[in-house]
Amino acid sequence: MTEYLHSPLHAEHEKLGATFTPFGPWEMPLKYANELEEHRAVRNAAGLFDLSHMGEIWVNGPDAAEFLSYCFISNLVPLKEGKAKYSMICAEDGGIMDDLITYRLEETKFLVVPNAGNADTVWEALNERAEGFDVDLKNESRDVAMIAVQGPKALEILVPLVEDTKQQAVMDLPYYAAMTGKVARKYAFICRTGYTGEDGFELIVYNSDAPELWEELLKAGEEYGIKPCGLAARDSLRLEAGMPLYGNELTRDITPVEAGMARAFAKKEQDFVGAEVLRQRAEEGPKAVVTGLVSSQRRAARAGSEVYVGEQKVGTVTSGQPSPTLGHPVALALIDTAAGLEPGADVEVDIRGKRYPFEVSALPFYKREK
Repeated sequence: MTEYLHSPLHAEHEKLGATFTPFGPWEMPLKYANELEEHRAVRNAAGLFDLSHMGEIWVNGPDAAEFLSYCFISNLVPLKEGKAKYSMICAEDGGIMDDLITYRLEETKFLVVPNAGNADTVWEALNERAEGFDVDLKNESRDVAMIAVQGPKALEILVPLVEDTKQQAVMDLPYYAAMTGKVARKYAFICRTGYTGEDGFELIVYNSDAPELWEELLKAGEEYGIKPCGLAARDSLRLEAGMPLYGNELTRDITPVEAGMARAFAKKEQDFVGAEVLRQRAEEGPKAVVTGLVSSQRRAARAGSEVYVGEQKVGTVTSGQPSPTLGHPVALALIDTAAGLEPGADVEVDIRGKRYPFEVSALPFYKREK
């Protein structure tokens, strides 16, 4: 029998009647009562997510910015203190090992947040690449928890719990920025980031402080209609927002060029792991790109479904399901660039042996009102 890792909030989820599912080495909530209600709560009010399975790796030292710029496809040297950057770490052959967010807390202090299933891989890669750089690496992935409050009411729910002297700073915090402060009397790293397409915050706290903070956020959000949300809602929300999922849109067989991230290193002068292959691939142009598909039919495409134009196969679906917000199926697919498909183009998707009409769509499928 497989022994899974449990979040410091596992008992809270059990009390709320969560259905659990394996996610990498972790067992995490898939849903509580109804994943559609959870999804809609995030779009209309707020949802609370346990992201404690995500990794947290600290990189400190005089060479921290140069080191991370060598490890990742982006240039981290210009990143300002208190800001965050989305990037990718690649193998020498250009294959994506993970997509991650990096926060710069101080001139020589960074926090790297990799995905749950790749946290160990990223940790090993950073250690292997550290030779010759004056940096100190510390893995706190199992020592801290991450809780996200996402949705249009997220700010109203969070601010009253923040210490008085930091409330205005939290209100003024830009997207992809971070700060420290106390939330519900608990020391927290407060990030205005998310994976839902909505405004929101991700809070990193010590494991021992997580249960009380979780309960305080649920209590504060009760009047707004907050709901605890599992991985099912997280997946449908990120798909509507056109955000990639590692293992689906991003894999070791896909490079940042196919993933639409060539701009991250287009003007980068420093050397980085995978640079030679990626620069050549960018110059040649991608052979396939991640593309949006929509349908007016009820049948949803699923990962692995093949995409056709006439009798010619032009791609494969990487993620797909009905969109709770839009009311019709949406999908992401890796489509051959040679097919020359633009938004509005008609394609067919093979779903269990029968072809259904879909249309190429611009991304994201859903964009919140500012």
